[in-house]
This record gives sequence, structure tokens and C-alpha cells, in this order.
Amino acid sequence: MNVAIIGAGLSGLSCADALAATGHRSALFDKGRGPGGRMATRRAGTVAGEASFDHGAQYFTARHPEFLKQVGDWSARGAASPWPEAGADAWVGVPAMNSVLKDMATRHDVEFNFNAKGLVRDGRKWLIVGDHESRGHFDAVVIAAPAEQSASILALHDFEMARAALLARSQPCWAAMFTFASPVPAAGNILRDRGAITWAARNNAKPGRAGLECWVVHANAAWSTAHLEESPGTVEQLLRDHFEAAIAAPLPAILYSVAHRWRYALSSGTGRGALWNEDIRLGVCGDWLLGPRVECAWLSGQELGARIAEAEIASMPLLGLRG
Repeated sequence: MNVAIIGAGLSGLSCADALAATGHRSALFDKGRGPGGRMATRRAGTVAGEASFDHGAQYFTARHPEFLKQVGDWSARGAASPWPEAGADAWVGVPAMNSVLKDMATRHDVEFNFNAKGLVRDGRKWLIVGDHESRGHFDAVVIAAPAEQSASILALHDFEMARAALLARSQPCWAAMFTFASPVPAAGNILRDRGAITWAARNNAKPGRAGLECWVVHANAAWSTAHLEESPGTVEQLLRDHFEAAIAAPLPAILYSVAHRWRYALSSGTGRGALWNEDIRLGVCGDWLLGPRVECAWLSGQELGARIAEAEIASMPLLGLRG
């Protein structure tokens, strides 16, 4: 079976892995410039050298036996490492959070900078419609995107899946990234729940990092919602002020700063691992279904990949022997 997967974040790549394990081919499409989704890493040039920021997910935990096995594999391959400072069971990608996604993406056909806007049914096959051109034909389609983005694609093809996506509301998060000329005088490398700031971390203190003094500051959901449509420049200045207040000391000279809006950062989850319509071979996976954790995104992709493979086996004609 030839499967198109819209979204090359963790759930999409996990689904591709599960399909590959049963002999099925996947083609992934992502509007971003590289793998990562909300596990992305941003790099920027400064007068002092290159700065690096994990500006989405800050770390992940592993509890499910299958995900523990996967994290162990990433660790053995040098793509992940424990980060005890964030928690006893906290892990990060090394040398950047998106390293695990890059490792996964090397095993699949991934097209970046392709904005999948919709689907067209052509007989029993699917076409993926982009801004200027289409891709196809595919036997099945998986949508591995945030709920709000999934809903618009699903609406014309499966009412129940579209309804589930519409009912799953995501909370936003504004992230600010700063590079400083000298160390920030904070009490530790992590700040939690300081007024408008839900999280701030010294990125260069994570395992496998080095170099410039780089901080990532996340605003809480309420503050992010209240300032959702502000310009990035305005948000960067506001979070700079909140950060300075949180450490109760003047910030060092800033070499680089920028803000990024994660419009669909966190979902409460629906408790369902994945959705699959065998009649039209259309499925959905993602953390908005199972829960707002990195592990949930991976498990959701695995579940959908397994369901697609099982459905394909069930649809095959039984072969008998005459004699």
C-alpha cells in the first residue's frame, strides 16, 4: 500500500515507521522547512556565532513500554539523552530537540515546504492538493496535524472525524528566544510558573549543547491567549520584561531575540489513540487525540500505522489449496 502522510512531526513519522515495519510505503508532506513540528529547533546567526533554541517541546518523558524501547533506541543511536535537571524521567534530543525527528525522517520519503490544503478523491485513490500543485495517487491518507488544521481537511470526507477534530480545542503558547552576551544571573537553568511565564530554560545547559547563552521563554496559555494576535516584536519585548522581572535582576546585553507563536500548542486529548475510516482509507493521528505529550504523539502514530496494516491484511482475498 502507498500511503500519504500530511505532517512530518512525531506522530506522522511514527506512523510511517509502523507502516514500514509491515512493508508499506509512505510519502510525507510538511509545510515546514524540516522535520520537527512542535519538537522543532531554530538556529540563528549572531555576531558571536550560531545560536540554537528548542523553542517548542522542551523535553519528553517515557512511560509506555513500547515508547521506552523507542527512547532507548534513540539513546543508543546518540539522538537522545536524559536531562535530570528537568525531571527524573526527562529526555531531550541531542544535539537538538529535533534530532530524533531527523533520525526518523532519514528512513522515509519526506517533502518539505509543501502546504497540503486539501484532498481530492479520484476513483479509489487520493490526491494531495497543495498551494500550486498536487501529489498522488495514493491508496490511503493519514493526517498528522493539529486538530484545527486536520478539521478543515477532513470536513469534506468524514463528518465524524471532522467533528472530533473541531471539538478538540488547542491552547496557544508564545515562545520568546534570546541570546545574551554573558550568562543570565538566574538561580538555576530552569524557571517554572513565574507570573506570565510558565517555563524558561537555558538552552545551552541541556545535554549535548554548548556555546552561546541562549534562553527559551514560554508564556502560559492564559497570557498567550490574551496576546494571541499581537505582533512578534511586541510579544518579544513583553516577555523580555517578564523574564527580567522573574529573575529579579537586569538582563545582560541581548545579541539576538525573536518571538514565535505556537497557535496550536497544547490539547487536552480525547482519549482515543487514532481514527481510521477503512471505507475511504482515511486516518488521523496526533497528540490532540491521545494526550498532550510527546509520548502520546508517538503512540498515536504507531496505533494508526498498525490499524492500517491490519485493515490491509483483512481486505486481502483468502487463498486456498485444491487437491
